[in-house]
Amino acid sequence: MPDYGHDLLFGTFITPAANNPRKAVALAELTETAGLDLATFQDHPYNADFLDTYTLLTWVAAKTERIRVSANVTNLPLRPPAVLARAAASLDLLSEGRFELGLGAGAFPDAVQAMGGRRLSAGQGVEALDEAIDIIRGVWDDSLPGPLRHEGRHYTVPRMKRGPRPAHDIEFWLGAYQPRMLRLTGRRGDGWLPTLEYLRSPDLVAANHIIDDAAQEAGRDPREVRRLLNLMSVGFSPQRLGQLQGPPEQWVEELLPLVLEHGFSAFIVARDDPRLIQTFGQEVAPALREAVARERGAARERGTAGTPGGPSRPAVDLSRRQDTIDYVAVPPRLAGKVIEPGDGRYERVRHTYVRTGSPALVIQAEDAEDVIAALGYARAQHVPISVRSGGHGISGRSTNDGGIVIDLSRMDSVEVLDRATRRIRLGPGARWGHVARKLAEHGLAMSSGDYGDVGVGGLATAGGIGYLARRFGLTIDHVVAAEIVVADGRLLRVDADHYPELFWAIRGAGGNFGVVTAFELEAYELGDVAFANLVVDATDTANLLTTWGRLVESAPRELSSFLSLFPGRRGGTPQAAVTLIYAGDDVPAAEAALTPFLEVGPVVQQQAQLVPYHLTVAPANGAHHGQGLSDTRSGLLEHITPASAEVMANMIKSGDVLMTQLRSLGGAVGDVPADAMAWSHRTQNFSVLAASAPSQAPRLNQQWALLYPHLNGLYLSFETDTDPARLHDAFPEPVLSRLRAIKAQYDPDDVFNRNFDVTPAPQPAGRSTEG
Repeated sequence: MPDYGHDLLFGTFITPAANNPRKAVALAELTETAGLDLATFQDHPYNADFLDTYTLLTWVAAKTERIRVSANVTNLPLRPPAVLARAAASLDLLSEGRFELGLGAGAFPDAVQAMGGRRLSAGQGVEALDEAIDIIRGVWDDSLPGPLRHEGRHYTVPRMKRGPRPAHDIEFWLGAYQPRMLRLTGRRGDGWLPTLEYLRSPDLVAANHIIDDAAQEAGRDPREVRRLLNLMSVGFSPQRLGQLQGPPEQWVEELLPLVLEHGFSAFIVARDDPRLIQTFGQEVAPALREAVARERGAARERGTAGTPGGPSRPAVDLSRRQDTIDYVAVPPRLAGKVIEPGDGRYERVRHTYVRTGSPALVIQAEDAEDVIAALGYARAQHVPISVRSGGHGISGRSTNDGGIVIDLSRMDSVEVLDRATRRIRLGPGARWGHVARKLAEHGLAMSSGDYGDVGVGGLATAGGIGYLARRFGLTIDHVVAAEIVVADGRLLRVDADHYPELFWAIRGAGGNFGVVTAFELEAYELGDVAFANLVVDATDTANLLTTWGRLVESAPRELSSFLSLFPGRRGGTPQAAVTLIYAGDDVPAAEAALTPFLEVGPVVQQQAQLVPYHLTVAPANGAHHGQGLSDTRSGLLEHITPASAEVMANMIKSGDVLMTQLRSLGGAVGDVPADAMAWSHRTQNFSVLAASAPSQAPRLNQQWALLYPHLNGLYLSFETDTDPARLHDAFPEPVLSRLRAIKAQYDPDDVFNRNFDVTPAPQPAGRSTEG
């Protein structure tokens, strides 16, 4: 039986003992710290000595950050599928995409019946499981019209609202031994999850054949079914005492054939032994990964590799490939990291939060070497190349049609390198909400925007106008070093002393110069903040705007504020949402700073509280479906004058815009010299954004033209108009000429041309690259 080519996973199978609940959680936490990939728990609701598995899974997910969690396996007869679907999706959303669904037809029918469940024969259990998969997937698929209806032999769902959709495509791992269950696994499952001690070597071969044949009959490639394996009778000792009873090198020797000859790619140890878990994660897992990589590489060189590209795709999915690129030429290093049309994950990665897209390929890089490989491959295809961190970007430039998206979402590390100097290191795919939460554990913070799902990469190269801007400045003001893959594939570390011109450029225009794979920033001390929200009647819109602007400019630096204007429904009264953040926990000082804002207009609703900063930017983990806005316009204001306020008031009352938002600048933003980095807008006190729905887009330009004479600059991340003339708004001279000269050095072919394209200046003959 061939190697099916999946990346290896390693995990634990933990007893959910009720007499020591803390131990079960501690073993899961150890699973993560030992470097393993998943923690699983048996699910026997009729066992009074066990905790409820799904309650425990939620607790474990909250206590960990990286590992996947799953039941091993869920007892379906006691968990109705419609309810299970909601529970699974909720757990996946709360864990930020770390739940998988181990599922079984149900053992111990007497115990199930005693607890009120239906007693099913083995055959009925398989039928019920087949129906349950339909129901669960139907609940999750909120793209289908109308409610979910199911009329089956075992389950009836008359009329159920669909949703929520999980955070990722949850895999179904089926616990199966008998032929009928194995055939169901081949037809419907994403994984086969047996226990080694219940199988003999001939059983492994026969079971794999049954799964493979069933998959092919269903039009699937057998390699779409991951093989996972529970290991129960295992232990470490200096001597070889039996199968998987010996030193770590013996484990590697004995597990290697299970990968190469039987196709298993996940191994889960069922021992509540901390030392065993630690040894398994720190010694066996890395050694086995290395051995498998070595054998796979040798097989590719011999031309005998069973699955050089990992799990392959069925014909129906292959037919959805676009003709713009060569899929076969994807580098081996990126095997298993590409998502193409027809892939079940494609719908989740093709769009951004705002924009729809139909890329020919999405490459999910996991490190800088992946980015280098992805960039080289993408350049050879001569198609649009988009780079995406979190995928929220209002400008919509992180997706495309027919091109390649280099997705950095898996590069999401958050590290405190040195607490004493407050130096932190962030992966470009980390979300700012996660960053805030992680830094809060150390009493630190870093200003970003106002929405926790925004990715680090786009914001930390463009600016970062956030809730702490007036106190601490822009996000880019705190970037002290970065690692960037430039157009020719070099990975450069840039800071004030190394490639200083490139370091200057990426802070404000970074998307034009390469793919940043890591940022180092200097965070700052921050605990609680005073956070207030006002809903204000905006009938007298112009006066509201001038009053708010005056109060912001006269407020202490600790206070930053956002103001969002919305048109009234059907020509009714416009409303304003005013957000106020006082960056400090001095309650009397916060009250003194916040109270004057009650004067901005008739307050309809108000709320204020002292909260940890990270709660103000908590991640929402919403799916990106290209919803919402059509075009956006961005500008910067020195002050909100009566004339500019009147224009904005007329704009929101016209019905031609969906929303107008102003964000406070000034304060610490103005402390940085204008020539310190590519963002040179240091005198303006406000950023203004106007957004339109698709039906309003043609009228947005007319309204914006009236405001344009009052503006001085723009913020790239909020602007969808890529007219080259607007480059001068973003980068007033001499900034633009300097950027074009740097562009000529690092991207003379203008590979990175989708982020408000700074075209390269003509390169003088004989000029060498910086550094």
